[in-house]
Order: sequence, then C-alpha cells, then structure tokens
Amino acid sequence: MLFILRKIISSILLATFVLLAFATGRVWYTANHVAPVKSDAIVVLGAAQFDGRPSDVLRARLQEAARIYKNGFALRVITVGANLPGDRTTEAAAGKAWLMENKVKNVISIEKGHDTLESTKAYASYLKLNNFTSAILVTDPYHCLRAMTMAHDRGISATCSPVKRGPNSLNQSGVRYLVRETGAYLAYVTLGRHGIFISDRTVATAH
Repeated sequence: MLFILRKIISSILLATFVLLAFATGRVWYTANHVAPVKSDAIVVLGAAQFDGRPSDVLRARLQEAARIYKNGFALRVITVGANLPGDRTTEAAAGKAWLMENKVKNVISIEKGHDTLESTKAYASYLKLNNFTSAILVTDPYHCLRAMTMAHDRGISATCSPVKRGPNSLNQSGVRYLVRETGAYLAYVTLGRHGIFISDRTVATAH
C-alpha cells in the first residue's frame, strides 16, 4: 500500500513538473518570437498611471503602439483600463492623451478593466459591435501569451507586439516576472475559462 501511495505521489509530482515546464516554455517562447500582423485595431493593455501621467510600464506600451500605428499595422488604436479608488482619471484616458500628444490621430479609449480578463472582455465587445475581428495587443513580452489566449477565447484573432524598452522589456524583466506570468497563465487556462478566476492585479504591472 505504501509503495502504491509513493507511486501516485511521484506521478503527481512528475505531471506537475511537466505541466509547469511546458507552460513556462510557452510563455518564454511567445515572448521571444511573437510578431504583429496587420489587423483591425491596436489594443494597448492598461498599466498604472499617476494623475494622467503614464507610468514607465504604460509609457513603454504606448510608445510601441505609436510605432506600429505609424508603420501602418492598423488604422486605429484602442486604449483600455479603468481607474483605482482615488484616481481622477483612468488608464485608458491617460493612454489616449499621451498617444494624441504624440501624433496618433485615431484613438478610442475604453475606460473599463481592472485586470487582463476584464479588459479583454471590454475591448472584445467593442470590436465585435463594430464588426472588427482582429487586433494587435501591445503589452509586456511575458504577458503576450495570456493576453492572446484570452482574446482568442472571445473570438478575436490576436497577435502581440511586445514592448521593446521599459522596465518590463525582455532585457529588463527577469525570471520573477516569467514565473508570475506562468502562474497567471495556468490559473486562467485551468480555472478562468470556467469562470473561476482571481484578479491578476496581484501580478504586478501585468494588467
């Protein structure tokens, strides 16, 4: 009986290790190999803002969105993200203001979403209402896989254009972010798809 119990525990541990290794590999590979394709819209996923001033994380996303917009990847940019208690403005509004100041003309702000899932539901609804089916998501490299997976689950054909600079770029973010994002991705694919999901606000700057 003890031998059988040990075999079961060993099998569970091995399966867990394989699952974690596979998920980590997918998150890492996507971050390093994803590329945008021409789409109906560019979607900038929200991050912190300070009284209308984008944080370094959000500004890096906005810079990448402006770059691919000016290179003709889409005709419009969507900023998404709500506010936190005490905020006078939203992540989406702060992002729109920055983009317009930097000569991005066609910007739509969707002032909803306190985490990736809420934001995805908000922009996906907007796209569908306007008969759009594809989007380029602009976010941190290790966040790309989860963000694209959520979009695909809501019928949006999504690619990702990860930031090239800033605190969450590949040459700045470390193993800790990769591990956290792997956990968030696994939480979504195992629980979130069934409506059981803990807000990823606990995953710092990965909104």
